[in-house]
Amino acid sequence: MERLGNTSTRSSGAGGGSSAGFIARRDRVRFLGRRSPTRAGLMTLLLIVTTSSRADAPQETPFAEVFAQLAAKLVGGVVNISTTQVPAAPIPKGGPEAQLPGPGAPLDEFFRDFFGEKGAPGAPNPPPSRVASLGSGFIIDSSGLIVTNNHVIANAEQIAVTLSDDTTLQAEVVGRDALSDLALLKVEAKAPLPAAIWGDSNKAKVGDWVLAIGNPFGLGGTVTSGIISATARDIHSSPYDDYLQTDASINRGNSGGPMFNLAGEVIGINTAIFSPSGGSIGIGFAIPSSFARPIIEQLRISGKVERGWIGARIQPVTDDIAEAVGLDKGRGAMVAAIDPASPAAQAKLQPGDVILAYDGKPIDRSRQLPRLVAETPPEKPVKLTVWRDGKDQEVDLKVAALNPNRPAPPAPEPEKPKPPPSVDALGLKFAKPTAELRKQFSLPDTTRGAVITEVPQNSPGATQGLRPGDIVVAVGHETVGSLEELQQKVAAARKNGRKNVILRVEREGNTRFIALPFEAG
Repeated sequence: MERLGNTSTRSSGAGGGSSAGFIARRDRVRFLGRRSPTRAGLMTLLLIVTTSSRADAPQETPFAEVFAQLAAKLVGGVVNISTTQVPAAPIPKGGPEAQLPGPGAPLDEFFRDFFGEKGAPGAPNPPPSRVASLGSGFIIDSSGLIVTNNHVIANAEQIAVTLSDDTTLQAEVVGRDALSDLALLKVEAKAPLPAAIWGDSNKAKVGDWVLAIGNPFGLGGTVTSGIISATARDIHSSPYDDYLQTDASINRGNSGGPMFNLAGEVIGINTAIFSPSGGSIGIGFAIPSSFARPIIEQLRISGKVERGWIGARIQPVTDDIAEAVGLDKGRGAMVAAIDPASPAAQAKLQPGDVILAYDGKPIDRSRQLPRLVAETPPEKPVKLTVWRDGKDQEVDLKVAALNPNRPAPPAPEPEKPKPPPSVDALGLKFAKPTAELRKQFSLPDTTRGAVITEVPQNSPGATQGLRPGDIVVAVGHETVGSLEELQQKVAAARKNGRKNVILRVEREGNTRFIALPFEAG
């Protein structure tokens, strides 16, 4: 038996045939355990969905027909996008194959058709050929505003939009934003265009049915269906990842196309796939509408996106770190470093603080915070709930505007150490940052703290990724100025009854917190 969640594909002009007579009604599906669990009864429940036999039962629409009706209604608002551009680098001699993206690359990446023939051996390279790429988009305003992915139109010399009636129009870029991978285009049409309607992705649940419409492999308008497989998915493509995951079939060329719910509303913009082969294996990702819509509105108004910034570098709070600082579980975002000229510095946030709530919104996972900050208008005052010294504290700050060219926060400069030659602690060996060690580990002359010189294999420190040359600059909130201070502060932390101690570790100018068990030493 094929389950209803299996992906199906058909062209936008085709009718929607029923799957083996399946008729689905949510209020009529019978679940296991609601009747006598006989073998025959179980098999019946697994194989069929019952319908009412009452004469007065209302006429029902087969589920497949619902999809067909939705598709017919929605395809008019979806467009195909083609661009031409000259590659930034010359195409090597010898007629290379089109470079398609590897696993997890965005869907742009459509198909690169290189023109020209192979050069003879020893002949000079021909002039750069033009690259044609294909993608998708959808109309959000009858005046001709079109949403797509930024990577669909990046570096394009010309952008052509083909409507569902095969009319082709030239498009201009209203605005684009690389960080969110969103872009807004404008076409001039002779008549009002059919526009899609935004929906609320925050209401989407795992298991909800969705339709994806786009231009896979340049074939033209194509409709596929599936379910939402996961929400709030992080694929490490940007600090703001919060994707909807779907098993609807999306492929190269679907980039920028809409994901619809069964109300016919756009709840996502298809953007990326995970695939070892480059084709769909049922793992696709869409930017949620709740994230995309405010950005598109900024692009419509000003052609650019302004983001909030507080100047705090953060890291996840593991269960070990939570135990070491007295939290009930791993939650929030731990401050690892602070820009001295930032709102965080002015508000007296400290490395080691754990941000538990931002502007009244709880922070369960650290990656929630960058998105919340980015969505905050500059100059807006916000209140943070911070865990410090074993208790909650309220911190007020005013959000600033993000400058993409702003340098990363510099490493802190603790007091100059006065250490003994070396010490052992927590299963690691430490030494003062002598000239020899600074040279051996390429440390700056300003290095302060305790240098890790040995990390035993398979030790807790090795498991946490520590390595010789790392510098411990603080234990918890307290700066380490010498090896003696390191020992004293570790001993003091042990007396507090914790199982773990927090070390603030610096490497190549970046800092993070590590939780190590006392039993390691």
